[in-house]
This record gives sequence, structure tokens and C-alpha cells, in this order.
Amino acid sequence: MKTGVGLYTALVLCLLMGTVFLQRPRPKKPPKPPKPSKRPSFKPAPPPKEPEPQEPTDFPPPVIGPPSMFPDCPRECFCPPSFPNALYCENRNLRTVPVIPSRVQYLYLQNNYISEVTAEPFNNATELRWVNMANNRIKKVDKQVFEKVAGLLFLYMERNQLKEVPDDLPAGLEQLRLSHNQISKIPSGAFGKMEHLALLDLHHNKLSDSDMGKNTFKDLKNLVQLNLAHNILKKMPANIPNGIAQLFLDRNNIDNIPKDYFQGFSNLAFVRLNYNQLSDKGVPKAVFNVSTLLDLHLAHNQLTSVPLFNPQLEHLHLNHNSIESINGTQLCPFSLSSESLTDEALMPRLR
Repeated sequence: MKTGVGLYTALVLCLLMGTVFLQRPRPKKPPKPPKPSKRPSFKPAPPPKEPEPQEPTDFPPPVIGPPSMFPDCPRECFCPPSFPNALYCENRNLRTVPVIPSRVQYLYLQNNYISEVTAEPFNNATELRWVNMANNRIKKVDKQVFEKVAGLLFLYMERNQLKEVPDDLPAGLEQLRLSHNQISKIPSGAFGKMEHLALLDLHHNKLSDSDMGKNTFKDLKNLVQLNLAHNILKKMPANIPNGIAQLFLDRNNIDNIPKDYFQGFSNLAFVRLNYNQLSDKGVPKAVFNVSTLLDLHLAHNQLTSVPLFNPQLEHLHLNHNSIESINGTQLCPFSLSSESLTDEALMPRLR
């Protein structure tokens, strides 16, 4: 009897466990992932363009020197004890002109980053005779600057960004160098009172015939050298002082020389007209027959014949033209008579 009861109990337990097992929830299959839809095509927006930096992008800091024995010496300059009337401020990364002591006669400001020359630093600089501001970034010069330095003799402002010749330049200037700028304007009367000017250098600018009036150079009574090379002139400049010795007009677009252009020049010794548009038609045959002329440059033009010249000429440059034949007698008009051989004045000077 006990054995039957035990079997019955075991059977009931088995049935109960099977029921529980069948009632356990089965794990569901993971759902299928949805089909990927097509992504909208788009191009990434280009990064915003930064404005181009202006040159130079970064100025190096000004160079400060050691203390000077002169209490009025600017720290960014050098005041040599052996040369107390000079102020050396070149290659110092300066943005402005420092205050100039009253004792200074020679001022060196070349190779800096100066963009404007104002009057204040020159208030006491009444003794200045020589100013070198070459190779800066000067675009503007205040008119009052030159009122303070009336005794200035030499002014060098080449390799800057000037667009016109500065106004009210000192009347006593002897040398004015303004080459390698962007000058396209010479104000009327700019050189009107500069009767002592001996050298005027305007080469490598943007001067055209219309930028220079008929009387631009007329009053420069003591001018020795005029350099207008590397501009955009088509005509020979008018009213050049007849005492000039050196006239440089290389690398322009000059195609014609008036017949009597050089008549009346008393000291003309050097004429340079290389790299122009000169042809036989634009060069009168005897225009260069000037007794004082020593050196004549006519290279890189369109000449087909040798122009006449005076026997006093020593150097003649005719390379890179279209000359096909040369008359030797014309080049060397010299007789082999005994009288000619003994008279040096009759012998040609051409070397």
C-alpha cells in the first residue's frame, strides 16, 4: 500500500513540473531589421574662405637698443658718440618716425615699415640736411613735414608706395630720389622753387605724357641729371633745362624725337634711350649731332641705319636693332692726310 502511494505522489509531481515547463514563455525571434532607406545625397558645405592676409601679415617687433649717452636719443635708434649729429634708425622694424632730436643733421630711416610721415616727430628737427627713408611703405607725407626742415639738402624716398610727388618740398634740395614708387602725378609747380636741385630721380614709376605739364622741369636751373627711365612716356619730356648733363629715358614707349630737341643744350654728355620704340622715321638724321655728347645709348630699338653723330662722341650703343649695313666713313669720318694725323682735334673720339 505504501509503495502505491509513493508512486502516485511521484506521478503527480511529474505532471505538475511538465505543466510548469509548458507554461514558460518561449523566446521571441528578433525582428528583422528594416531595409535601409536611401540616404539623401548631399555635399558637405565648403569651409568659409578666410580673407587673404595683407602683406606683410605680421610685423616683427621693433628693435630696441641699449641706453644711449644722449638722453634725447630714441631707444629704437642708435646715436653714435663719435657722430652726435647723426641718428641711425634703419632696419629697426619701425612703424612710425621717432621724435628727432634738434641736434640731428643726418637721419637714416631706411628698411622699416613706416606707412605715413607726420609732422610731429620733426617739430625740433630744424638742422636736418640728409634724410633717407628708402624701402618703407610710405603712402602719405604731411605737408607740414617739410616746413620744419627748410634746410634739407638730400631726400631719399625710393622704394615706397607714393602715388604722387610730395607737396611743398624744401626749396634748397639738391638731390631728390623718388624711384620705384607708384607715382603717376606731379602736382603743378612741384619743382617751381627748387633752383638748386641737381639730381631728380623718378625712374621706375607710372608717369605718362599727360602726368607732366609743359613747365614741370622748366625752373630747375641747376639740374645735372634727370632720370625718367622705366615709365610709360611716348614723347620726349618738354622744357628740359638746357644745362643738363645726363638724360635717362630707357624703357619707355618713345617713338619720335623732335628735330631740334637737343639744340641749345650746353652740357649734354649722356643720353640713354634704350628699350624704346625708335625707328628711322622717328629719329631725324642729325638729331644727335651735339658737340658735347660723349655717351649715346640707342640699344633695343627699331633702327635700320646708324644716325649721324658728332666726332666728339666716345661711346655709341646700337645693339639689338635692325641695322643690316654700316657706312665706315660715316662712323669714322677721318682723313689720313698728314695734317689730320697731327691734329688731335680732328681725330674721332669713338672708342
